[in-house]
Amino acid sequence: MDIPAHWTARHFSQANPGGPGCDSMPALLRRLADSIEALGPAEIQHVVIESEPTEHGPWRSGTVYFHLPGDE
Repeated sequence: MDIPAHWTARHFSQANPGGPGCDSMPALLRRLADSIEALGPAEIQHVVIESEPTEHGPWRSGTVYFHLPGDE
């Protein structure tokens, strides 16, 4: 099996709206799940969840790395 020297992955990032509720992990996970589902038959490689401190609590965001059928 040949292992490539490098590969490219597609990605997208989403965050909760700023302000009250920006710290809702369930809301972020629903948002990410809806977007992943809309991709169709994608192969998800990695999901990164981050937070940034704000006056309303941690502002949650996530980045999804994926491949679509036919990507090399």
